[in-house]
Amino acid sequence: MLKKSLTEDAQEVFRAIALIELGARMQVLESELTLSRDRMIRLYREVKGVSPPKGMLPFSADWYMTWLANIHASLFYNTYTFLKNEAGCSHLDALTKGYRLYLEHCNHSGAEAVLDLTRAWTLVRFFDAGMLQMTACCRCTGKFVAHKHDLQNNVVCGACQPPSRAGKTKKAAAARQASQEAALEVSMSKNEVPEHAEHTVLGNVAALQSQRAGLVAQAA
Repeated sequence: MLKKSLTEDAQEVFRAIALIELGARMQVLESELTLSRDRMIRLYREVKGVSPPKGMLPFSADWYMTWLANIHASLFYNTYTFLKNEAGCSHLDALTKGYRLYLEHCNHSGAEAVLDLTRAWTLVRFFDAGMLQMTACCRCTGKFVAHKHDLQNNVVCGACQPPSRAGKTKKAAAARQASQEAALEVSMSKNEVPEHAEHTVLGNVAALQSQRAGLVAQAA
């Protein structure tokens, strides 16, 4: 049996660290890397400080069809395919670099990252299995994620035609209420007179009254 060189082993370790930092699950590490499970568990504990989580991975492609998830999935997969086909990156490099670019775009635009690394990795596997395809929007001509063999003519993406209740979630409502309460507190604080200022004004009024009384006494 051929043994890996130290350089190849070190590269595998660095790839594992990069995936763990981005939030990869153990199933992702075992599928993409050749390190032993014990070493990957040790790496996970050293990087994250906790044991790797357990549980099943996403298994349904329908999750990517909802409005917001479809926009984020389409953004990531377009970036992934560009890095792989145009930039000549390997599958793993395109996955990690594409996901980092996706996170940077979300941070720059102030949007919450809906897609985690496990969802992004599963999305790529669904495409490799022939379950999903990229369909062009008839308005913006951009390509978005869709089920395999869905209609491809005169189809509008979720970004061009969002649903009627798009963005009207409980989280968005709570954020709007919090911003309104913060604005109300700021306006109330501007209208209030500080306590030390009130004491200063009362002291000045008392001093003026005593001076006036003294002048009246001298005039008498």
